[in-house]
Amino acid sequence: MELTDNMSEIMNLYNFFDSVIVTDDRGIIKYYTNMRADVYWPDAKNITGMHILKLHPELTEETSSIMRVLKTGEPVFNQLESFYSSSGQSVTNIYCTLPLLSDGKMVGAIDFARVIGENERKNIVLPGGDKERYYTVNDIISNSPEMIKIKDSISQVAQTDSSVLIYGETGTGKEMIAQAIHSASKRTKKKFVVQNCAAIPATLLEGILFGTVRGAFTGAEDHPGLFEIASGGTLFLDEINSMDMSMQAKLLRAIEDKKILRVGGSSPITIDVKIISALNQDPIECVNNKTLRQDLFYRLNVVQFYLPPLRDRRSDIELLTNHFIFNYNLKMNKQIHGIDNEVRALFSDYYWPGNIRELQNVIEGAFNTTGFKLIRMENMPEYLLRSYGKQKQVMITEKLPKEGISLRAVMEDYEKEIITKAIEETGTIAEASRKLNISKQDLNYKMKKYGLR
Repeated sequence: MELTDNMSEIMNLYNFFDSVIVTDDRGIIKYYTNMRADVYWPDAKNITGMHILKLHPELTEETSSIMRVLKTGEPVFNQLESFYSSSGQSVTNIYCTLPLLSDGKMVGAIDFARVIGENERKNIVLPGGDKERYYTVNDIISNSPEMIKIKDSISQVAQTDSSVLIYGETGTGKEMIAQAIHSASKRTKKKFVVQNCAAIPATLLEGILFGTVRGAFTGAEDHPGLFEIASGGTLFLDEINSMDMSMQAKLLRAIEDKKILRVGGSSPITIDVKIISALNQDPIECVNNKTLRQDLFYRLNVVQFYLPPLRDRRSDIELLTNHFIFNYNLKMNKQIHGIDNEVRALFSDYYWPGNIRELQNVIEGAFNTTGFKLIRMENMPEYLLRSYGKQKQVMITEKLPKEGISLRAVMEDYEKEIITKAIEETGTIAEASRKLNISKQDLNYKMKKYGLR
């Protein structure tokens, strides 16, 4: 087996890293690529054949993650290394370095690196650390135009104290966006405090948000509320529309006055928090349905982010799948290469009502049941297979003609739709033919047959 035989597969799987280096068992670089020519060395030809310590003379056999892996045979996860780039710039990377095995014998190492900025570095927690790590913009995995626009806006929105309202279906990543805003802000060294308003009875929520004083009610003690705990930081209020109207009025007054009053207290307390709120429904519908006060909506909706469901950004499914596979390989010490073609088709067509969270849970479940290098249909949960079967039945029923059934016509319509979708997603005939597992000649014939040329 050559070390570089499967590099195209590896790069597809790990294309969210900034650089990949493959060495042999002596540390000689056999493969190198990077997505950041401004930071790394742009010419791979001059690097191939070089020893890793010659490329990075500031490192030693003890501090180089590649040399450590070659020496111990054990993977290295989330190691920070600093080096000087080709332009003399000091760069900090976070590395994941894995041994490469052939017939049980170590033949080299593969090193994945991502450049991290100063603000992101503050929030990274290495194994053994006790600091809570918040998501950053770099953790948002997406190629969809809507999500890229949000990512580009976060750093600007984070610089002000204006309220932000995030809405999207359950599982679309609302809290991740909220944390990324916090991480990019001047408040990043302070607390990020979360409260799901639907999880707390209305009678208790006021005390949790604003705090209590001793004797306010039976068993009450002097206790700060979340507004005080989050002082100087960010308060994230999820499912804000589940809060009753009287509590919404009190929240509105607190935001407008920048002061709170503990339950049972008489002395106002000045607050300094950035408010980020979230809804799993359209906010205008919430206002119309009387589950969200209109005046509170205006106060919270200074900046609005809408997170589209996963089914509306299907190009992200494979990207997220690869991301989760990589993470669970690290967490579970496995070497799953990806998903087979049947699962890929299922993932592409499935409705994903639970969105990204559902996809992540499905992949984690598959890691617990598979004994192969690829995740198969047998590793899919029963509920998903049943739901997918019903979904396909609806799709087929909708395609049937009203009078008479032409099976050939139905199948040809479906084949045309699949081919069109594959070409749109891949952009080239070569990639589309690989995705469909047919030859380029067959694909060209079918495209001509269906008038897709």
